[in-house]
Amino acid sequence: MVDTVKEFRLPDLGEGLADADLVVWKVQVGDHLDLNQVIAEVETAKATVELPSPYAGTVAELLASPGDTVPVGAPLLRITVSVGSGPETDSAPANPDEQGAEQRPQVLVGYGPGATPVSRRAFRKAEPETDSEAETSTSDEVVRRPDAKPGARREAKELGVDLATVEGTGPGGVITRADVRRRADGHAAAKGMALLQAPGSDDETRVPVRGIRKRSAAAVARSAFTAPHATVFLTCDATNTVELVTRLRSAPPFDGTHLTPLSVVATALMRAVADEPSLNSSWDEESQEIVVHHRVHLGVATATDEGLKVPVVRDAHAMRLPDLAGSIAAAAGNARSGEASPSELTGSTISITNVGVFGVDAGTPILNPGEAAILAVGAITDRPWVVDGALAVRKVVTLSLAFDHRLVDGEQAGRALAAVGAVLNDPVPTLVSSP
Repeated sequence: MVDTVKEFRLPDLGEGLADADLVVWKVQVGDHLDLNQVIAEVETAKATVELPSPYAGTVAELLASPGDTVPVGAPLLRITVSVGSGPETDSAPANPDEQGAEQRPQVLVGYGPGATPVSRRAFRKAEPETDSEAETSTSDEVVRRPDAKPGARREAKELGVDLATVEGTGPGGVITRADVRRRADGHAAAKGMALLQAPGSDDETRVPVRGIRKRSAAAVARSAFTAPHATVFLTCDATNTVELVTRLRSAPPFDGTHLTPLSVVATALMRAVADEPSLNSSWDEESQEIVVHHRVHLGVATATDEGLKVPVVRDAHAMRLPDLAGSIAAAAGNARSGEASPSELTGSTISITNVGVFGVDAGTPILNPGEAAILAVGAITDRPWVVDGALAVRKVVTLSLAFDHRLVDGEQAGRALAAVGAVLNDPVPTLVSSP
């Protein structure tokens, strides 16, 4: 049996991602590794991903530090492996780069023949945490590392907050960045005022731009300066939609479904796309062609602790209201909890964003790069409205449709937005006949 050193390189995480930021090591030099044990968390433009080891052995050297941006194919760590100690170690390649491009497995995380795919959920439940706050044991007690998102750990380190003192409000009690900020000073806004008013305080705070924030900034800048944006607005009466949603929530087909007016808006948008297919298209700069997509993959803009994510509901055009409502809620929930994979956060053909949850009446959203349109839904509020010639208090909402003027004309955008508004005003006919 001979010891040899294998080099683990950052694998191809898919979806055209060229690099990733190292968030945290789950192992240290000298630790024993089992096959498929999680060795690190990395953050891509789309999601936080756990990397499993393709080898069983001992950690020999860590080649990157948390916060580093690591290109795909660059070495992350070295592992001492006893050749001949087991079939999994014999079958692993000495260096993934020695494989031809045609032979290298195209997988989300990890590589090497014989590696067993393991889900991120399984990793979270089965594998212990082993970074600087990992669980430690004595003869009397076991102390576990607090369950916190990577962004929350970075925030805690910057603010000097002990995570053991923070009560998590995320799914399953996981600690979020908001929880850390509340623990630090009661509220993020209160801290900002304290910094502004404190005499002798630092003039500024510099925050490194990494991970999702870095890629999101690049994406919106590219979109803003390559696609000629235009926006049309419509304020409409959504009283019938609000009343219908309230009644349907107790109906058997919607049992356990997170039904909201946004679900009805999404259904109306699917109908509008069927009538105005240019909204579901993209611009191919290289071939100078307009690509009209025949399937609608709906992007749902979602605010998360790590920044803006756009999880995708695939084939949304083929879903009835209960399925679409459930899919939207599930996609947004996975994005917020960090469980959405990069493939679940890419490939949308048109997007929707709900700025109304922040109490905002309207906005001019920036297009998701490569898409022709994005619909923003404002807050639904009680406003005076003329109904049959008389003034009444109604549930009113403002819709904003931003579009790429190379692909969509004002006439098409206006008709599409008017169609969505008409559904909100009288939703039953559309919901009965869709899809």
